Amino acid sequence: MGIRGLVLTALVVGASVVAPGVAAATPRLTGESVFLPNLDDDTSRCVLEPGDMDRPGLEVDRRLAACNDAADEVVNGRRDEDDLTELRLRGSEAARVEVDRGEYLRVFVRRGGQYRALAPGEVFSAREMRTGVGIAVEGRDLVRDPAKWDGRVRLTVRSAGRAVVKDMRVAPLLFQHDLMPATTVFAAKPGEGPGWPVEGLPPGHPGEWDRFSGTLRDATAGVETRFIAGSRLWWKDVWMQDLFEPAVVGNGRQTMRVAVRSANKWEAGGPTLRPAGRLLFRDLRGPDVGVVQEFTDGPAIDAWADQRNATGNFEALPPYRGYPKGRIYYGTAATGDKKPDAAFLRMLEAQGQQPPVALDTSWLMVGHVDETLHVVRADNARGWTLMVADPRLAESLLRQANGTGARLFDGTNHEYQPTVEELLGDADFLAQNETAARHIDSQVAIMLRETGLRAEELVRVPVLFHQSQRAPGMAALAPAVTNGLSVTADRYAAPDPHGPVVGGRDLFKEATERALRGIRVNWVEDVFWAHVGGGEVHCTTNAWRDTRSLTG
Repeated sequence: MGIRGLVLTALVVGASVVAPGVAAATPRLTGESVFLPNLDDDTSRCVLEPGDMDRPGLEVDRRLAACNDAADEVVNGRRDEDDLTELRLRGSEAARVEVDRGEYLRVFVRRGGQYRALAPGEVFSAREMRTGVGIAVEGRDLVRDPAKWDGRVRLTVRSAGRAVVKDMRVAPLLFQHDLMPATTVFAAKPGEGPGWPVEGLPPGHPGEWDRFSGTLRDATAGVETRFIAGSRLWWKDVWMQDLFEPAVVGNGRQTMRVAVRSANKWEAGGPTLRPAGRLLFRDLRGPDVGVVQEFTDGPAIDAWADQRNATGNFEALPPYRGYPKGRIYYGTAATGDKKPDAAFLRMLEAQGQQPPVALDTSWLMVGHVDETLHVVRADNARGWTLMVADPRLAESLLRQANGTGARLFDGTNHEYQPTVEELLGDADFLAQNETAARHIDSQVAIMLRETGLRAEELVRVPVLFHQSQRAPGMAALAPAVTNGLSVTADRYAAPDPHGPVVGGRDLFKEATERALRGIRVNWVEDVFWAHVGGGEVHCTTNAWRDTRSLTG
């Protein structure tokens, strides 16, 4: 992707032209100052070995991530040339180029119409310098820990006792946001084999894939939708949103997509990064698509605490005043171990472009920010606001339906179909729902403070919460409409809430459509594919988006 075919001379803005017989006092090095981390695989040479999808151990994960175009000393075809930052070197005397952080930047020289790696101490002759030498650089990594590398590199050209310096920096990793139109939607599909190595999945999950996939196709009509099966052993890990967060790097001329793999670390025959995440190397990595992983070494942690490392817990706000690239927001805990991986967070913060906002999600069983908040388009000055799960609104709609005998999950195969009267008569449930509402109030207060949004600008939609019986923490009782997929700024694929139906109208659907006025809502059936497993449409999908507004 990106702008291709730029000729070398287009990058030589401001280059000095040396007239015959006129000596240049100092050599000139011109061109762009931002380079890409060249982490894609333009010739699709990085392949998985047989058994890699299921083989346990972090050494497999490290080996898979280590293969990319920056891992060798050659330019991998014409498309790889596009990922280089081209420079022009001129002068009147012989010269050589030095790099202060060569472990992070590789220099190529163009000879005979092709690039080859610059040899240590290589000297360009006076004749070459007068004609002009074409060189190019590729980034070998992105910033992960600023204490080790802050993303800056210095090139020094030495010639006849003189020197010229060019400071360069690697392009930062930027998360896309939900107002960008989706170009490709990803979702899981059933595969062969057991799909999960041990017992313990909720009954029926994942199930009714035809209902889920059919309604999702309708909701994403006009957008490429890819259904991907994981490995034989892990295809039932259908949480595509939790495997990676889509991001992009760019320098204004060229862009590259990056799948940021989750830092989930499971005990699977030894500490292993979430095995289903290996499908990123099998199915997504390739031309103009790289995969990045960053995690703290050591043993796996408690499975429910580790949920905070799933990338459904990392979302992005669109740009607003003071934050031209937007901001990341994620869920954590004030105390205890329900916090994201420290190394993963350090990498995000080190990009320096989208300062994160932390919200307390420790009260939730799964603990992801996509359970309660979602960015949506708005007719306000900034063009966006937040859709917020509102347990009190949901309870008020139950009270409107009181006495009708309406049920949740009516028309589904769900074994639990409580009536409105049963729920309103359950004091413990009502107390739990109010507790969830107060936690969401606290999240909202932080977001209002950090974004400058006003409370009246928020879009509130009905979602009921209860204490989960599977693990400590709360979960949505019925499908949470906040946990959906924005196809475009004007189209929203929402989980069908199966709320109380009165007079042929689902009160939860009706309230959501009213709140999202101007946004077309398509309802997706996810009860057995996602909801009973603890998630919704957003959790089991992901998307590449049109990121030109972010990198241009």
